[in-house]
Amino acid sequence: MKGQTNRNILDNHLQRNLRNTMTDAERALWKALRGQQMAGYKFRRQHPFENYILDFVCLDKMLVVEVDGSQHVEHADFDEERSRQLAKAGFRVVRFWNNEVLTQIDAVKERIWGELQ
Repeated sequence: MKGQTNRNILDNHLQRNLRNTMTDAERALWKALRGQQMAGYKFRRQHPFENYILDFVCLDKMLVVEVDGSQHVEHADFDEERSRQLAKAGFRVVRFWNNEVLTQIDAVKERIWGELQ
Protein backbone atom coordinates (compact mmCIF):
# COMPACT_ATOMS: atom_id res chain seq x y z
CA MET A 1 0.00 0.00 0.00
CA LYS A 2 1.15 3.50 -0.77
CA GLY A 3 2.09 5.91 1.97
CA GLN A 4 3.53 5.67 5.42
CA THR A 5 1.26 6.07 8.40
CA ASN A 6 2.14 8.80 10.85
CA ARG A 7 3.92 7.21 13.83
CA ASN A 8 1.89 9.35 16.27
CA ILE A 9 -1.34 7.75 15.04
CA LEU A 10 0.04 4.24 15.46
CA ASP A 11 1.82 4.79 18.77
CA ASN A 12 -1.25 6.33 20.40
CA HIS A 13 -3.62 3.65 19.08
CA LEU A 14 -5.84 6.43 17.76
CA GLN A 15 -7.58 4.20 15.21
CA ARG A 16 -8.46 1.69 17.94
CA ASN A 17 -9.97 4.45 20.08
CA LEU A 18 -12.03 5.66 17.13
CA ARG A 19 -13.26 2.11 16.43
CA ASN A 20 -14.45 1.86 20.01
CA THR A 21 -16.27 5.21 19.93
CA MET A 22 -17.93 5.18 16.52
CA THR A 23 -20.94 7.43 15.96
CA ASP A 24 -24.40 5.94 15.43
CA ALA A 25 -24.08 6.70 11.70
CA GLU A 26 -20.68 5.03 11.47
CA ARG A 27 -22.03 1.96 13.29
CA ALA A 28 -25.01 1.77 10.92
CA LEU A 29 -22.79 2.00 7.85
CA TRP A 30 -20.29 -0.49 9.22
CA LYS A 31 -23.14 -2.94 9.74
CA ALA A 32 -23.88 -2.62 6.00
CA LEU A 33 -20.25 -2.87 4.85
CA ARG A 34 -18.63 -5.43 7.13
CA GLY A 35 -18.16 -9.07 6.29
CA GLN A 36 -17.77 -8.41 2.56
CA GLN A 37 -21.51 -7.77 2.17
CA MET A 38 -20.90 -5.59 -0.89
CA ALA A 39 -20.39 -8.39 -3.43
CA GLY A 40 -17.28 -9.61 -1.66
CA TYR A 41 -15.50 -6.26 -1.41
CA LYS A 42 -13.65 -5.94 1.87
CA PHE A 43 -13.88 -2.70 3.81
CA ARG A 44 -11.73 -1.67 6.74
CA ARG A 45 -12.88 0.82 9.34
CA GLN A 46 -10.85 3.55 11.01
CA HIS A 47 -7.89 2.64 8.82
CA PRO A 48 -4.69 4.70 9.25
CA PHE A 49 -3.11 6.18 6.13
CA GLU A 50 -0.35 8.78 6.23
CA ASN A 51 -1.57 11.57 8.55
CA TYR A 52 -5.20 10.52 8.42
CA ILE A 53 -7.56 7.90 9.75
CA LEU A 54 -10.06 6.88 7.09
CA ASP A 55 -13.59 6.11 8.32
CA PHE A 56 -14.02 3.24 5.84
CA VAL A 57 -11.83 2.09 2.97
CA CYS A 58 -11.92 -0.60 0.33
CA LEU A 59 -8.25 -1.00 -0.53
CA ASP A 60 -8.93 -3.20 -3.56
CA LYS A 61 -10.90 -0.38 -5.20
CA MET A 62 -9.02 2.50 -3.51
CA LEU A 63 -12.37 3.85 -2.29
CA VAL A 64 -12.63 5.90 0.90
CA VAL A 65 -16.04 6.44 2.49
CA GLU A 66 -16.25 9.25 5.02
CA VAL A 67 -19.17 9.90 7.37
CA ASP A 68 -19.27 13.53 8.47
CA GLY A 69 -21.02 15.14 11.40
CA SER A 70 -21.80 18.80 11.95
CA GLN A 71 -18.23 19.54 13.11
CA HIS A 72 -17.09 19.08 9.50
CA VAL A 73 -18.94 22.24 8.46
CA GLU A 74 -16.33 24.22 10.39
CA HIS A 75 -13.45 22.12 8.99
CA ALA A 76 -14.41 22.14 5.31
CA ASP A 77 -10.96 23.42 4.27
CA PHE A 78 -9.24 20.59 6.13
CA ASP A 79 -11.60 18.03 4.55
CA GLU A 80 -10.94 19.42 1.07
CA GLU A 81 -7.17 19.25 1.58
CA ARG A 82 -7.47 15.74 2.97
CA SER A 83 -9.52 14.68 -0.08
CA ARG A 84 -6.88 16.21 -2.38
CA GLN A 85 -4.09 14.33 -0.61
CA LEU A 86 -6.00 11.07 -0.78
CA ALA A 87 -6.74 11.65 -4.49
CA LYS A 88 -3.03 12.23 -5.06
CA ALA A 89 -2.39 8.83 -3.50
CA GLY A 90 -4.91 7.25 -5.87
CA PHE A 91 -7.99 7.09 -3.65
CA ARG A 92 -11.52 8.18 -4.55
CA VAL A 93 -13.35 9.80 -1.64
CA VAL A 94 -17.11 9.68 -1.09
CA ARG A 95 -18.62 11.69 1.76
CA PHE A 96 -21.96 11.35 3.48
CA TRP A 97 -23.52 13.34 6.30
CA ASN A 98 -24.50 11.47 9.45
CA ASN A 99 -28.20 12.17 8.84
CA GLU A 100 -27.95 10.71 5.30
CA VAL A 101 -26.59 7.46 6.67
CA LEU A 102 -29.16 7.29 9.45
CA THR A 103 -32.22 8.18 7.36
CA GLN A 104 -31.33 7.00 3.84
CA ILE A 105 -29.07 3.98 4.34
CA ASP A 106 -30.33 2.26 1.17
CA ALA A 107 -29.43 5.29 -0.97
CA VAL A 108 -26.02 5.46 0.71
CA LYS A 109 -25.39 1.77 0.01
CA GLU A 110 -26.45 2.24 -3.63
CA ARG A 111 -24.04 5.13 -4.05
CA ILE A 112 -21.19 3.10 -2.54
CA TRP A 113 -22.09 0.15 -4.77
CA GLY A 114 -22.00 2.45 -7.79
CA GLU A 115 -18.54 3.69 -6.80
CA LEU A 116 -17.29 0.12 -6.52
CA GLN A 117 -18.36 -0.67 -10.10
